[in-house]
Amino acid sequence: MKSRIAPVRWTPPPAPPRPEPTSIDVETVALPGKGPEDTLIDDDGSVLTGLYDGRILRVSADGKTITTLADTGGRPLGLEWLPDGKVLVCDANRGLLTLDKDGRVTTLLSEVEGRPMRFCNNADVTPDGTIYFTDSSTRFGIDEWMADLLEHSATGSVYRLTPDGELTRLTTGRAFPNGVALSGDRRTLFWAETAAYGLYKLDLTTDAAEPQLVTAIPGLPDNIARGSDGLIWVTIGSPRNALLDFLLPKPPVLRTLVWNLPEALKPKAADVIEIQAYDDNGTLVHDLRAHHPSFHMPTGVRERDGRVWLGSIATNTLATFPTPPR
Repeated sequence: MKSRIAPVRWTPPPAPPRPEPTSIDVETVALPGKGPEDTLIDDDGSVLTGLYDGRILRVSADGKTITTLADTGGRPLGLEWLPDGKVLVCDANRGLLTLDKDGRVTTLLSEVEGRPMRFCNNADVTPDGTIYFTDSSTRFGIDEWMADLLEHSATGSVYRLTPDGELTRLTTGRAFPNGVALSGDRRTLFWAETAAYGLYKLDLTTDAAEPQLVTAIPGLPDNIARGSDGLIWVTIGSPRNALLDFLLPKPPVLRTLVWNLPEALKPKAADVIEIQAYDDNGTLVHDLRAHHPSFHMPTGVRERDGRVWLGSIATNTLATFPTPPR
């Protein structure tokens, strides 16, 4: 049964000025299932990704061999390497999981502050095993992510989990916090807020630090990840939607009406691929755009050794392209 929403008025900031993005060509790899939300690259160049049905796949670097590593029994989203070689899985339904080389899936953390995680989304990990991760919403789960954007109640949080099990909520009241990436010196935490169209940061060296906006994003940012090039790569799931921007400051009942429309009539992600990359100062280094008939709505990004891999919750393909020159 569809959840009810209680929309909160919010006035979107003006869209940032943006020159025409650089056009790129992408190649795709077809997968045996839908929704490869994130990507994670192994030392041999193979790519790990999680599907809507719970499977985690390994795709060879040339895209010709695909194997199933495990099934989480949930909905795997963000993937990260742990120092011991295991894979950290942010499972939207089950929380933080680990996957070992033998395919065993173990629950690391399923509850925060006395409640089950509703929308465990993305993470980054330090060399000592400290995990920074997002729980995007306390109101809606993965199958109703659009409800959170329409409601705009900003119930998401960012957490830190240390190797000894100490959990700290770093910030809350965030508008769908999503992708996470540490700075090169690991003194600053960056994350994307999908519903606020922004890239934010938090000084981890100061207990009283408050989140700061790094830069506005010209769309709905999803996962972010630090590349081997030192940049923070950002997926833009879709450019800003004119109807959503129009409705957000208007009487809340209008968004309730939209939520109750048939799926075919609700706002949709644009049929475009948009990716950006920033340095730690928030300077835009890459602003890229592509179109492909079998890939759109990028939600996961990973750069390594001059190649970028993309995932998407909306397709049954991965996309890849070489890193453009700066």
